[in-house]
Amino acid sequence: MTPKFKGIIAYPITPFTSNEGIDAAALKASIDMMIADGVHAIAPLGSTGESAYLTDSEWDETAETAINQVGKRVPVVVGISDLTTRNAVRRAKYAEQAGADAVMVLPISYWKLNEQEIFAHYAAIAQSISIPIMLYNNPATSGIDMRPPFIAKMVKEIDNITMVKESTGDIQRMHQLYKLSDGQIPFYNGSNPLAFEAFVAGATGWCTAAPNLIPKLNLELYSAIQAGDLPGARKVFYDQLPLLEFIVGNGGLPPTIKAGLKIKGLDAGKPRSPLKPLSDENVAILSNLMRTLSADPYKAAA
Repeated sequence: MTPKFKGIIAYPITPFTSNEGIDAAALKASIDMMIADGVHAIAPLGSTGESAYLTDSEWDETAETAINQVGKRVPVVVGISDLTTRNAVRRAKYAEQAGADAVMVLPISYWKLNEQEIFAHYAAIAQSISIPIMLYNNPATSGIDMRPPFIAKMVKEIDNITMVKESTGDIQRMHQLYKLSDGQIPFYNGSNPLAFEAFVAGATGWCTAAPNLIPKLNLELYSAIQAGDLPGARKVFYDQLPLLEFIVGNGGLPPTIKAGLKIKGLDAGKPRSPLKPLSDENVAILSNLMRTLSADPYKAAA
C-alpha cells in the first residue's frame, strides 16, 4: 500500500454564526491558514468539526465548502461517520462526488455492535464508493473498540480500506498493527500525547486539530522524524506536549480549538449546544500556553 496521506493531517473546526448556522467564511479562512502553514492534508467533519451535531444539510454544506476551499492543494479525507449505515453511505457518496480523496469512518452506534455488524457496515460503505477509506478506531467517542486482529482482517478483506487511524492512546495497538501486516497497513496516530511514540513506531501520519493553534511545532516534529533526528523530535515534542495534553483534557476539542482560534484572531463562534464554550479560567491557561509556544502576537487576550 502506498499511502496518499502522510505527515500532519489537520482537522478544521466547523465554525458557527451567532444563530448556530454554518459560518462558511470562517471555515474557508481556517483551512487557508493551515494550508499556508504547511499541513499535508485536511480532514473536515471529524470530532473537532462537530460532525455528530450537524443536520444532513449542514453536513453537506460543510463538506462541499471544505473540499472546494482546499481546491486540490492538499489531499482531503472527509469524516462520513453516522449512526446508520444508510446515511453513512449517503455521506460517503456525497463526499466522493464533491471531490474528496478519501473518507474516514468511525463506527457509531446506540446498540453495541458485534464484529459481524461492524464488518457489514464498512463493507456497505466500501461498495458504494471508489475512493479509499480510513478506518477510525476511537472507543472513547464511539463506544466500540476494534481490536488489531479484526482491523487487519477488514483491511485484508475490504478492498477500499487502505489505512487506519488509531486513537485508543495505546502504543501497543500500533505495534500490533505493524506486526500483523508486516508493516503493510499505513496507520495514523489520533492521540495527541502519543505523537512522538507513534512516529517512532512507524505511523505514516498524525491526525490532529493542533495545527489550528501550533502548526509550526507539529510540522517540526514530523520533519525531525523524517530526518531521523530523534533527539530533535523528542525535544520539539516535549515543548508542545503541555498544549497537546490541554487540548484533549480541558473541555473537549471543539471548545478548546475554537477558543484558541479566537485568541489568534479568528472567531469561529461557539461550539454547538449542548457543548459549552471553554471557561474563562481555561481560556486564560490556553492563552498562556500558546504565548509560551509562539513568538507571534495574538490579537485577542484572555
